[in-house]
Amino acid sequence: MIDLQLNSKTDLKREGKSFYWASFFLPKSSKINAGILYSICRYFDDIADKSNEDETNYLKKTIEEIKNNKRNEINIFLKKNKINNLIFIDLIEGLILDQRKIRIQNKEELIKYSYHVAGTVGLMMSKIIGANHKKAAQSAIDLGIGMQLTNIVRDVYEDSKMKRIYLPANWIPNISLDNLSDPGELSSQKNEIISNAIHKVINLSEKFYQNGFAGLKYIPFSARLGIFIAANVYRGIGTKIQSKKKKYITERVYLNTFEKLIITIKSILLFTIIPLMNYQYKIIRNSLPNENL
Repeated sequence: MIDLQLNSKTDLKREGKSFYWASFFLPKSSKINAGILYSICRYFDDIADKSNEDETNYLKKTIEEIKNNKRNEINIFLKKNKINNLIFIDLIEGLILDQRKIRIQNKEELIKYSYHVAGTVGLMMSKIIGANHKKAAQSAIDLGIGMQLTNIVRDVYEDSKMKRIYLPANWIPNISLDNLSDPGELSSQKNEIISNAIHKVINLSEKFYQNGFAGLKYIPFSARLGIFIAANVYRGIGTKIQSKKKKYITERVYLNTFEKLIITIKSILLFTIIPLMNYQYKIIRNSLPNENL
C-alpha cells in the first residue's frame, strides 16, 4: 500500500515543513516514528485531495482492511506504537467526508471535522512520543484541532476551488461558493464578513492551542520542546494572517525561514518558564468516543 520507511523522511521534509523544522527537537526514535506517521497520513490525504475521482470506495476498503488484516503494514505500525486502530479509522472517515461537496454549518461541525482529520493525528502522535497519562490525550486532540483550524484559515480560497467551505455557514451569511472562489468582485461588506469569519476561526484555534499547551506536563520531558515549537510555528501562520487585518486574501500564507527562526527562539525562551505560565485545560468541545483508547 505504501512504503513507510522510504517516505518517512522525504515526505516530512517536502510537505510537512513546519513539523519537519520542529522535529529536530524531538528524540531520535520519536522523530523517526513521527515521520512514518506523517507519511501514512499524507498518503491518504493526497488520495482524498488530489485525485479527480471520488475515492470513497477506496477509503472504505481501507477501513475494512485495517479492521480485518492484522498483518497490514499500517496495523503493524499502529500496534508497535500502542495506537488503537479505531483512531486511525476515525481519520479515514474524516477524509471520506471530503469526497463530496462540503459545507460546514456551525462551530460544532467544524470542531468535529477537525477532530477527524487532525485531532486523531495529535492523539496518535501522543502515543508515539510515549504520553501515557489520561489527560495527555485530550490535550493532544485539542492541539491537533487547533492546527487544523489554522490549516482551514490558510486554505479558504484553495478549498473553495475544490467546492469545499469549512468556514461555518452561520458565520458567513449570504456568502456563496462563487464569492470565495472568485473574490474579484466582492463588495466591501462581503469581504468583511469573510475576513471576520477567518479571524473568528483563528481566535477559536487559539483556545485549542492553549488546551494543547496545558497537556505538555503530561508528556515525556524529552518531547515537550519539540511539540511546543511545532505548535507555535504552525500557530504563527494564523498570527500572520491576522496581521493582514480585515481582508480576504487568496494567496496561501507561509512562514519564511527567518520567521520560523524567530518563533523557535521565542518558544525556547517561553519553554523555560512554562511552569510559571500555568496553562489550564478548559472544556471547549464535546468528549469523543475514542478519546481514551
